[in-house]
Amino acid sequence: MALSVEKVSHAYGARQALQDVSFTIAPGSFAVLLGLNGAGKSTLFSLITHLYATRSGRVRIFGHDIGRTPSEALRLLGVVFQSRTLDLDLTVLQNLVYHAALHGIGRRAARERAQQVLARVRLVDRAADKVRNLSGGQMRRVEIARSLLHGPRLLLLDEPTVGLDIKARADILAHVRELVAEDGVSVLWATHLIDEIAEEDQLVVLHQGRLLAHGPAMQVVAGTGAPDIGGAFARLAGIDKVPAFDGLA
Repeated sequence: MALSVEKVSHAYGARQALQDVSFTIAPGSFAVLLGLNGAGKSTLFSLITHLYATRSGRVRIFGHDIGRTPSEALRLLGVVFQSRTLDLDLTVLQNLVYHAALHGIGRRAARERAQQVLARVRLVDRAADKVRNLSGGQMRRVEIARSLLHGPRLLLLDEPTVGLDIKARADILAHVRELVAEDGVSVLWATHLIDEIAEEDQLVVLHQGRLLAHGPAMQVVAGTGAPDIGGAFARLAGIDKVPAFDGLA
């Protein structure tokens, strides 16, 4: 499996953020981690990326236990966090070369890889531009390019379209789906937006720290008897309807 999460729990003092969460992501698949704000998605990502130590349960990336062999596991992982982390006063290329150095990639190889990943996200022509001169969607594409520099096999994206307009959101989602279809990268895409889920996606539903469902999106919908994904989520979570976010239902 590309990702295996087994009975993972996590608490902040007395507050239980995750409770016995278990699911798997198959290699070369696009999986959506769906949950409202506060569901525990970012906490789960922090455990998968080893920002937090896993005290209860196990996380494995292509068979490597993140707690026992973190270097081997993280070598296969690329991450795009919700918060922007690019240096606005450096150029796109400088940001990528600096990040590559953190992975032990030499300067010449870093520049070559930077050109390759920028081509992958269609931003080669902006390599010499300072990041502050890019649009929000372009910044996200640079962050995706940066996450690909070391050749990961699993890509995690935590609410990557937050704050973007509808077109930019669609472009980012299309770019990541292309990575799955053309390069065989496995993806776990965290979101609270129903319209970012396709019928063929794998779906992991998280609510108040608990896993409510896991499987092909249409199978999850069928299991609830709801007419669509939004209705299925509402039934699983025990709420009247899915709240509107960013102007979308």
